[in-house]
Amino acid sequence: MQHRIQTQGTVQQRLLPLFALLPAGALLALYSGLAVAAESPQVFGIPVDFILFGMTLLGVALFHKYTLQVALTGLTVIMLYKLGFTGFKTGDGLPGLVNHLIHEWVIITNLFGLLVGFALLSNHFEKSHLPLMLPKYLPNDWKGAFLLLVMIFVLSGFLDNIAAALIGGTLAATLFRRKVHIGYLAAIVAASNAGGAGSVVGDTTTTMMWLDGVDPRDVLHAYVAAAAALLVLGIPAALQQQKYSPIVKDEGKHAPVDWARIAIVALILAAAIATNVTINLEFNHLAHLFPFIGVAVWVVILACAPWRKPQWSLVPEAAKGSIFLLALVLCASLMPVEKLPPASWQSTFGLGFISSVFDNIPLTALALKQGGYDWGVLAYAVGFGGSMIWFGSSAGVALSNMYPEARSVGLWLRHGWFVPIAYVAGFFVMLGIMGWEPHERHKPAPAGSAISAPVQQPAMFTPKP
Repeated sequence: MQHRIQTQGTVQQRLLPLFALLPAGALLALYSGLAVAAESPQVFGIPVDFILFGMTLLGVALFHKYTLQVALTGLTVIMLYKLGFTGFKTGDGLPGLVNHLIHEWVIITNLFGLLVGFALLSNHFEKSHLPLMLPKYLPNDWKGAFLLLVMIFVLSGFLDNIAAALIGGTLAATLFRRKVHIGYLAAIVAASNAGGAGSVVGDTTTTMMWLDGVDPRDVLHAYVAAAAALLVLGIPAALQQQKYSPIVKDEGKHAPVDWARIAIVALILAAAIATNVTINLEFNHLAHLFPFIGVAVWVVILACAPWRKPQWSLVPEAAKGSIFLLALVLCASLMPVEKLPPASWQSTFGLGFISSVFDNIPLTALALKQGGYDWGVLAYAVGFGGSMIWFGSSAGVALSNMYPEARSVGLWLRHGWFVPIAYVAGFFVMLGIMGWEPHERHKPAPAGSAISAPVQQPAMFTPKP
């Protein structure tokens, strides 16, 4: 996994400052259309909170070898600023900070449990030797690389997008002899995020919509955009990967499949999905009180450890990457965003770019509160948008733990140039075919359904910043 793409240093040094400005620029573009708390101090009309968050993102982009240190420093500075000057939505001073952390702890704990747990899941999958059978069934050219992206897309429709990305990364390691191009890594993340966009169990944002009363059929047409985006990004990514490291041919004999490890993978995924659906539909009033999903994943991992021992040595690196993402999620939760721009296809289109640097959970919550959105268009925008930058989604952060060379905004944008193009293409294909059909804030839920219950804090399944 440690193989690094050789690049010309002088070219990268010239381009990196330009690439690094994109995350901070996207955040400032977010502010230009949002309503923020009136008491927020501003510099040149921009709230200081946003400036500090933008500087944090810029630091992550420029100093990609020190992303954790930059993210934690940024979080600390933002917290100290809010302690001293603005307070929090949950109150002023230290009590306000404590209340804010209490409000966010379920999201944070669930995300940490999923990211670290699925790192062990992907290792179980790799050690099962099942990926070694795949070359027998895939074409031995760029079409095989493309079909792998299609498989990831389909998996993400009913699995967690973190798991789909990690399974895809594990398969890619086998197919390409562990030499996976950064552009193809970006395509794996994009395929996993696109695959969950039209399914209410495929992404946290669509699950939130479902719980708020949105009919699952009203997000289904996000797949029109997602399929178009997959086609646009999948072909150049597959050609790029095939040129860099061709797909391995079936080399005949290999170790037999360890079906016990496959069973463990299935049990972990089943526990995550079953807990997510059960808690959200039957015990939604408890969802904000305890991190049921993350705990369920770890209960299965620990229970199955005597059967097949996990590779515990992976935990520290996975935890480090997870803490980085959690720091950015907390930074985003501290921004003084009060409402989104008026709902339109233009503003929704812009939210896709914003989602690459800003947590899509509060964006979706605000959109549900305001109403007037086409939920399928919104689901695609906030679900796929995070693929444009490696830390823009939890799937990207998880995959970068497996492939550390991906932790560079410059290289991600340079080699994954087709991802933002695919986002734009998919958006306008969907708009041209399906149009813009805004819905009211709440769709009627069946009588007696748990969906109709008020949602205080949605359970987290596939969160991303």
